Amino acid sequence: MVRYYLERIAGARHLNAFLEVYETEALEKARELDARISRGETLGPLAGVIVGNKDVICYKDHKVSAASRILEGFTSLYSATAIERLLAADAIIIGSLNCDEFAMGSTNENSAFGPVLNALDTTRVPGGSSGGSAVAVQAGLCHVSLGSDTGGSVRQPADFCGIVGLKPTYGRISRYGLIAYASSFDQIGIFGRNIADVAAVLQVIAGPDEFDSTVAQQEVPDYQLSPAHNKSYKIAYLKDALYHEGLDTEMRAAYTGFFEELETAGNTVTAADFAYLDYVGACLLCTYNSRSLFQPVALRRGEIWSQNR
Repeated sequence: MVRYYLERIAGARHLNAFLEVYETEALEKARELDARISRGETLGPLAGVIVGNKDVICYKDHKVSAASRILEGFTSLYSATAIERLLAADAIIIGSLNCDEFAMGSTNENSAFGPVLNALDTTRVPGGSSGGSAVAVQAGLCHVSLGSDTGGSVRQPADFCGIVGLKPTYGRISRYGLIAYASSFDQIGIFGRNIADVAAVLQVIAGPDEFDSTVAQQEVPDYQLSPAHNKSYKIAYLKDALYHEGLDTEMRAAYTGFFEELETAGNTVTAADFAYLDYVGACLLCTYNSRSLFQPVALRRGEIWSQNR
């Protein structure tokens, strides 16, 4: 499986999804898993699953640059909690994935290492900032991948690339080891080709973590059980967003049509007022700019490493 994906990655270099491929390491991990299988050992729930990692999530002894020359040559001192849990579940991390610089962008054209191309149509953008993570799954270069989402950086590229993308509830996945953009919004997210794969990864990496004080303490449910859809729901949408002059009329029509379908199915759909919509972007920007010029980009247990911006 690892050799298969390495061949696919080599044949898709023009997409610029990967910044680095851990070929030797991935093959060694695969041999180790094969040996354990031959000995009849029990493997982790993600044994043999090939994972790509967005270049804003720390992986010990591997480069992490946030697709920026600022951190060029920096090697992470520790692994993010999400990465540690993937490795403990016997997943194989095959490489680091391109993104908008410091995850600031929505087209993946802002990487210091060049843009990522959409595998469905290379004349179109894949979305961002997690464009490399989305394209790696879209183009069949790995089973699943990790991204990060502050204001849409998993959801939007998943949509542009026609795959499944999950931004979990804030605090569901530990942010420990994620290079911050705006910590009150940031979440590590997951890309996959189907919901079952994403659920399997979420099952492993979700849950409490002593190194993230904002992580949810609730028990992790079984995400791989299909929920029963035998009840109606009450759904609200932001009226100010749906009827904002900046929204394309075709998109507005699609949304209103979907709301009608929901109501026909027995659900209640209501419009909610939100007078501060135009200030959301400014608030997000201020959250980022108000941080110190000495930006902590890698927090090791009991130690802070800072990069002078």
